[in-house]
Amino acid sequence: MEANEVRATLASFVLVLILMGSYYILRPVRDAMASDWTDAEVSWLWTFTFICSTLAVSLYGAAVARVSVRRLVPSVYGLFAASFILFYLGTQTLADQVLLDKSFYVWISLFSLFHISVFWSFMADTFARQQATRLFGFIGAGASIGAIGGPALAALLVGDIGTDRLLLVAAGLVALAPPLVIWLQLLKRSDLNNESISADPVAFDNIGGGALAGFSEFLQSRYLLVIGLFLFLYTSIGSFVYFGQKNLLEVYDIETRSQILAGMDLAVNIFTVMVGAFATGRIATRFGLPFTLASVPVLMVAGMLVLATMPVVAVVVAVQVIRRMGTYAVSRPAREML
Repeated sequence: MEANEVRATLASFVLVLILMGSYYILRPVRDAMASDWTDAEVSWLWTFTFICSTLAVSLYGAAVARVSVRRLVPSVYGLFAASFILFYLGTQTLADQVLLDKSFYVWISLFSLFHISVFWSFMADTFARQQATRLFGFIGAGASIGAIGGPALAALLVGDIGTDRLLLVAAGLVALAPPLVIWLQLLKRSDLNNESISADPVAFDNIGGGALAGFSEFLQSRYLLVIGLFLFLYTSIGSFVYFGQKNLLEVYDIETRSQILAGMDLAVNIFTVMVGAFATGRIATRFGLPFTLASVPVLMVAGMLVLATMPVVAVVVAVQVIRRMGTYAVSRPAREML
């Protein structure tokens, strides 16, 4: 890290840390709400989330084409910070909060879609390619710390302040993002001397093809079809476990549920960092990609059999931790090696 890069790198590190931390403060609150609804209601919410996500991505794409990054990125984070405050005010003023809670469930899913993707797009617009190669690893460590600190803070606070006030904690963190973004835009010119980076020509050839070219290639490739089937089945397993978790937690109040789920997120993120750093590469090298890809689904099937015979919270938490840790630390890196 060169002297002129220190401030921008540290600011980026803090920015991604607070973004990940705020998401993992709210994630257990969102998932705790699901236990108040039927399986059918949650299924419909997932469908509605998919529709809203598609529309939101389209709207964001249109905004990117018309609004400068200098204005768009702080506006996105400012919108989310303000929305969390509005949700909190809704919890204090509305007698019937069913619609509010379901809206929050969908909204946090949208936040998870944008908070990091917008960040890395902004990073690509801030740092030159040679700087990115050297600095993005360190900056990415901020995301790992936020993913550990967020659920730890949620688990620590929710018993004392309740789930509603966690919205204010998250809002306060996200509210720090716009000034950090604006400062980074200033550092881009004053420290990094990357004022013209966004004007650089795209270093890729025109891919060509029509709107359905990728879909056609997918259907014609046995290799891609098998990968698609693997992802479909793997995601389906995760859905069944999620519903089992939802139903087993319904006997607890929402604060206790949030505390359990925050602890689960904390365990997942700690184990993901440890396994990713020390085990994934060794497993793939020693046993090969087929074994590596198959290991987590096999463990999941075994876990679901145990859960079917012992439907208790401790078992579903263990199964979820293994599944999600395996996804982030083993299956996803192995798929990217294909």
